[in-house]
Amino acid sequence: MNAPFNPGRIGLRDPFTAFVCDETTAETLRPIAVEMGWAPEKVNKGGLRNAVQSLSVSASPQILFVDLSESGDPLNDINALAEVCEPGTVVIAAGQVNDVRLYRDLVVSGIQDYLLKPLNPDMLREAFTNAQAILNAPKAVDPGTERPHISTAFIGARGGVGASTLATSVAWVLSEKGARTTALLDLDVHFGTGALSLDLEPGRGLTDAIENPSRIDGLFIERAMVKSSERLSVLSAEAPINSPVMTDGAAFYQLQEEMRAAFECTVVDLPRAMLVQHPHLMTDIQVAVIVTELTLAAARDTIRLLSWMKSNAPQTQVVVVANRVQPAPVLEISRKDFEGSIERRIDFLVNFDQKLAAQSAKLGKPFAEAGKGNKTIAPIVDLATKLMAVGDSAESIDSNTPGAKKKTAGKGPSLMGKFDFKSMISRPAKKK
Repeated sequence: MNAPFNPGRIGLRDPFTAFVCDETTAETLRPIAVEMGWAPEKVNKGGLRNAVQSLSVSASPQILFVDLSESGDPLNDINALAEVCEPGTVVIAAGQVNDVRLYRDLVVSGIQDYLLKPLNPDMLREAFTNAQAILNAPKAVDPGTERPHISTAFIGARGGVGASTLATSVAWVLSEKGARTTALLDLDVHFGTGALSLDLEPGRGLTDAIENPSRIDGLFIERAMVKSSERLSVLSAEAPINSPVMTDGAAFYQLQEEMRAAFECTVVDLPRAMLVQHPHLMTDIQVAVIVTELTLAAARDTIRLLSWMKSNAPQTQVVVVANRVQPAPVLEISRKDFEGSIERRIDFLVNFDQKLAAQSAKLGKPFAEAGKGNKTIAPIVDLATKLMAVGDSAESIDSNTPGAKKKTAGKGPSLMGKFDFKSMISRPAKKK
């Protein structure tokens, strides 16, 4: 019951079944079942013993509620249930024993949650909502259909430059336009907007990972990530601001590892402070997108970030994106002067569009989705396209020389051949 389930069979199974020990529990459970859209007749008497007998001769439901009140050895009985329960069933147990060791042992055995009796409606609603989120969570990609993985980190040179907005939009483009299974990892634990931008509740997955890094595995990723669409999932948080994050960064690194195994693309929204505290997070990042604005402060910090990347992550390709660029008359620094300051060209420039930004926020959609057909998002789509090219061809964004033509068996010239990214990075802009 704790193994990944077969999506093809999920529609043939009942959405919910419960086995309880007393009428009081049944009466509490039935109204909640009706609220969730389930048949109240699926609340059966007999507790765990009846559950084992029934499921040994019938298909398991998607969500199974079992009462352990009459069980003399709950742990062994749950293991017996696991033998007759089909993979993918989300099991919620209830009982009268208030013992944290029992709870941990039951979770290790494969149940999703253990509720202490007497039950109340709010407790049941939360448990069932979490169970449904798990059923809708992304599933691991069949290794036979995987394409080369591409890991990208978005880093804002300054606060408010829109790095999170671009990260969410590029993740959406990769999943929708590129048809890639994509994970968006928002590492701003207290103020992240990854889930908010997709009109989702962030859940507790990220905070649970920080508190218990040893729990992070493929099953944890399947349960913790919130699914935005068939191909796009997000792991974000809204941790209480009176609870500082106490971590050495191992949980974040392990999350990236598991995501690489389950998704074709990983997009990491990486705050500057996190980069400074946990530089090892860049170890397996293929492309770092530095998002900046055309201001003096942003120019200074872009220079510092470029220098940091050169010293600490030389294996990572760097792309500079100027975001929210205002019309020329109100620019603090011209593009030419900015490029001269950072001694390289800006790779992509995204114009400021207040109307589109407001529409995106109101609709609860990524900037790129809300602006379909709008020329403002064209550079975002171009950036996502370049990232996919890097993943598919294992070529560097900055590896092309002027006039060089890349050839691939059975394909025409690479799109990357049209761009002289190497000269953008290695040669300073000429000053007049």
